[in-house]
Amino acid sequence: MKMKGRLMLLVMLVVAIALGAVSYYGIGEDGQMSAAQIKQGLDLSGGVDIVYEADQAAVTEEEMAAAISLLQGRLDWNGWTEAEVAKEGDKRIRVQIPGVENAEEAIQQIGKTAQLSFADEAGNVLLTGDMVRNATKQVGAMEQNGPSAPYVALEFNDEGKQRFAAATASNIGKVIYIIMDEKVISAPVVQAAITDGQAVITGQFTGEGAEELASLIRAGSLPFNLNVIQMKNVGARLGADALSAGIRAGAIGIGLVLLFMLFAYKVLGLAADWALLIYMGLEVIALSVLHVTLTLPGIAGIVLSAGMAVDANVVIFERIKEELLQDKTLRSAVKNGFSRALPAILDGNVTTLIAAGVLFFLGSGTVKGFATTLMIGIIISMFTALVITRVIVKGLIYAGVHNPKYYGLRTK
Repeated sequence: MKMKGRLMLLVMLVVAIALGAVSYYGIGEDGQMSAAQIKQGLDLSGGVDIVYEADQAAVTEEEMAAAISLLQGRLDWNGWTEAEVAKEGDKRIRVQIPGVENAEEAIQQIGKTAQLSFADEAGNVLLTGDMVRNATKQVGAMEQNGPSAPYVALEFNDEGKQRFAAATASNIGKVIYIIMDEKVISAPVVQAAITDGQAVITGQFTGEGAEELASLIRAGSLPFNLNVIQMKNVGARLGADALSAGIRAGAIGIGLVLLFMLFAYKVLGLAADWALLIYMGLEVIALSVLHVTLTLPGIAGIVLSAGMAVDANVVIFERIKEELLQDKTLRSAVKNGFSRALPAILDGNVTTLIAAGVLFFLGSGTVKGFATTLMIGIIISMFTALVITRVIVKGLIYAGVHNPKYYGLRTK
């Protein structure tokens, strides 16, 4: 039995060391799954924060979704793949771009939601972008047995269908210019009258070029502009200081918890601390693998979930002490302690998980970051408290540490 206990403890030790090594160094040349691979939010890495607002009183959910898609697409095209776009309220959109220092330059590159128009060769406006129902990138052959190539498919609403039919009928063989912000973004030649409200724009498109043009046309189909109402820079130094302060505060908090558990619960506290270290390794790897953007409130969520992991252990250990006071054997007390603490642990963690879920789905920005790390932490903490701690405690008992005094039994 001692050999079995020592083997269990050895496995847990190897797991703790392996998780620590992976979370610090990562795997492979890129250091995958390491802490260095965790994306940092605006408040940690610095960048710009921009708030847009629609310039009309009422905006539908579909229109806001289209505007968010437009901004996200433009950010991606500019190479800002770490940027985040989120709806705020009924008609505001917040854009956060880590690593960018100049907010005004970012706004110029993103641009405002321009109004689209279709004009003939004389410059007469034939129809406007709000008459375009949708624009998508497609891939297919335009001629029988011809090669497949990317193109842009247009769909008009009822008014647009009628006006586009009239425009194409009177401009066969001529160019119809698609204009955005007084800039021609495409100039297709009309081959025939189009009366079904469906049209295609062909050319020497790449897949990315077709998607970009479709995105611009969708932008112009919005019946409103997006105006910048707030912008601010977050300095990289300020972000680095915030990250350093957040990590330091978290380390001090977790360190104090480790010491408290060790002195208050002795051997059980050692098991809890051991499990907490495994929890921290799993948490870092999960944040890296799930591509979670870490913010300062997110660090608070990690520390809070770590506290909840220890709280679950406290509930279990108190149950074990109650069993020992009833003259139960150590193994029986441990078994009953874990099983009887399970309902209370599940209730407490599930209710917190529900609250975190509400924050995630209804919140935005840093509130969402807090909720994300809290939910991940709760799930991992339940696993470590109910499984890892149990294995470690059993391993200690099997290895020969079976004096009830070491497990919290106080005798007079």
